[in-house]
Amino acid sequence: MLGLLLRVLPFWVREPLLIVLGAVLGARITYLAVHDQDGVAAGIGAVFLVFTAIRVRVVVRALRARRNPVPAASADGAPTDAVARAWAQAQLAAPAPAPAPAPAGAGLPPGPVTAQKEPNPWGQAVAAVAVFAAIAAVLWLAPDVLPAEDNTSRAASCADTEDEALPAVYEKAPRPVTGAELCEALNRPDLARLLGTPTEIATSASGTSNTAALTDGKVAQPEAEVRFDTYSVNLSATYNELSTAQYVNLLKIAGTEGEKDLRTLTVLGRPALLSSDPTMKIEISLGGEGSSGPVQQGPLARTLSVALDSKDRGGSYDITVWSESGALPGDSVLLGIAEKVLPTIPLRSGR
Repeated sequence: MLGLLLRVLPFWVREPLLIVLGAVLGARITYLAVHDQDGVAAGIGAVFLVFTAIRVRVVVRALRARRNPVPAASADGAPTDAVARAWAQAQLAAPAPAPAPAPAGAGLPPGPVTAQKEPNPWGQAVAAVAVFAAIAAVLWLAPDVLPAEDNTSRAASCADTEDEALPAVYEKAPRPVTGAELCEALNRPDLARLLGTPTEIATSASGTSNTAALTDGKVAQPEAEVRFDTYSVNLSATYNELSTAQYVNLLKIAGTEGEKDLRTLTVLGRPALLSSDPTMKIEISLGGEGSSGPVQQGPLARTLSVALDSKDRGGSYDITVWSESGALPGDSVLLGIAEKVLPTIPLRSGR
């Protein structure tokens, strides 16, 4: 396409365009070559500059030829001014021939032929440079005016979770929160910063409105999960009658408080408990003759359980953090997440 345009364009349009392009590209490439100390780029820039110098010389010679036209020469190379002068004198001395009669039916003789005005080369050159400047301005401003393609990674949204029918227990009063509501509360813009990884972006976010196991669908247990490259965070709510104090007593009776690294505290004026438990790892075969592997113990997870209300009448919010590498953030991270997330969840009791 560029070669076709260069062949079609007139001389006084094509040459200024080539000069401007060659000068701009040559100067730019040479500057970058000197800045980066690149010998190959310097050679390319020199080629553009030499090409530009040649085109400038061609235009200068064309302008000189238009200003000072060379008189026509005879066959032997001598000027024909003397011959023309002698021929003119001979014509003046000779008698004028009688005009030939006009043929019958001939019309009026044609009028004088007006010489065609040649285009002004300077006007063409200025117009060519103006067109090139307009094209360059459009290309320069296009990224700011036109909507650019956005290739940046976007954080996962809870809206990506498909709608699901709520179990009947979610219709009772007071109504428990749903998994979608927990997901909206957990998937905060500052969650990565609270985890200590401010540059990470959530890769997935989901929420489900489940019921607790072995309750015949009578205890609501919604949950939400947001995953990052480093950590994964799970937020669940359990609407049962087991208080935080009763749960601590059960762990002490079972003698597992040492294994779980228990720590009781108060969060937002409510009883709370920090504990550790290993996650479960399940391998599922999606094809072939191999069967799914047994349930294995996964990396350790740290959980902060906070009572639904300050009176600890039963139920809790559980915030769990874990990573594939097994590394865990400090307990202060879980406390910071709870202090930011829990106030955004409607305070409801499951009883």
